[in-house]
Amino acid sequence: MKWLRPGRGWVWAGAAWASLAHLMLVGAALVWWADLAAPPQDLPWKPLRLAQVPGLATDYKFARAAKSPVACRLILRDGGVRFDESPPVIEGRCWQLDAVRLRGGVTPLAPAGPVMTCRQALAYAFWDRHGLQPAARALLGAQVTRVEHVGTYACRNLYGREDTPRSEHAFANALDVGGFRMSDGRRLRILDDFHGEGPEGLFLRAARDSACRWFRVTLSPDYNAAHATHLHLDSGPYRACR
Repeated sequence: MKWLRPGRGWVWAGAAWASLAHLMLVGAALVWWADLAAPPQDLPWKPLRLAQVPGLATDYKFARAAKSPVACRLILRDGGVRFDESPPVIEGRCWQLDAVRLRGGVTPLAPAGPVMTCRQALAYAFWDRHGLQPAARALLGAQVTRVEHVGTYACRNLYGREDTPRSEHAFANALDVGGFRMSDGRRLRILDDFHGEGPEGLFLRAARDSACRWFRVTLSPDYNAAHATHLHLDSGPYRACR
């Protein structure tokens, strides 16, 4: 009786499986090493934390968390951000859903406690911690003690016109920032100081630039005359940084 010799195809298949198993072992070893050695903010499978300096995987993890009401709240609480739940409100084609009111753990807003979506609150917390305050310390040698705004929720279309789409303000998903109060007593206003050549202007433009990382849309006086007085920051479906 003659033994059947494996064909060339079987030899190649065996070699391929051996190579695949080797690659899987190498991959598992690399993941194990990264899990031990790399900073957690660089690893996409590690939890997102407000206290961590942004890393290689932060943007990916932030985008995922912003889509999850549960994860959004967990990250805010873990980061020491205090908030109250805001009950759902529906007014025709406008609504406040998945909304909160920030109470502490971030730079206070004035007027206090505006209603905003959780993902907008998450963006504000990360901007405050990793953009706004570092820029204030570096460029002004001071802390931001208050962020002055002109509203989050307003049931209206873009620019208040009848023929434009709904604004993100109609969903409590936007924040218009008009100025900042500083720990040294200074008050900076977008209208007066944004284009200044001194440190105040540099800070306001840095605040705008850093907001672009956390908010989906950031619009400033550089965009158009309608934003000459404020920074528009929203967490809607589109992307813009102007």
